[in-house]
Amino acid sequence: MRISINEERDLDDILVDIRCPHVDERVGRIVANLEAFDKRIVGKREGSTHLIDASGVLYVEAVDRRVFAYTADGVFECALRLYEAEDKLASLDFVRVSKQMIVNFAKVRAIRPDFNARLQLVLENGESVIVTRQYSTAIKKKIGAI
Repeated sequence: MRISINEERDLDDILVDIRCPHVDERVGRIVANLEAFDKRIVGKREGSTHLIDASGVLYVEAVDRRVFAYTADGVFECALRLYEAEDKLASLDFVRVSKQMIVNFAKVRAIRPDFNARLQLVLENGESVIVTRQYSTAIKKKIGAI
């Protein structure tokens, strides 16, 4: 991969042009990372409002009609509903693992089988989350196991 940067003062914004012999998984990951660059979600913690870089979110979970975003820095309450967060983060590598949770698949370090056809995802911070049977097939397809 070669990278070239051309400064053009007449442009209003950054323009990224990808040239490749064919579109493959690498190109898809590059595009996803570029799209994630400016994605942020708003979260509250201890009375303060924070802008959270979406690529730093480990997972988003709905608990008692409230939605929380978990990062390496802590837990933030979000004003979004879980399905809204899922839509907003769809261009990133977030996957649904249960009715209450979506996970940033880029933060998954290991996948282990669990009881009753469930899976266990080990995140980069060492925390484990369970993939329910309903969503385990989608995870297996994502990693090419099916």
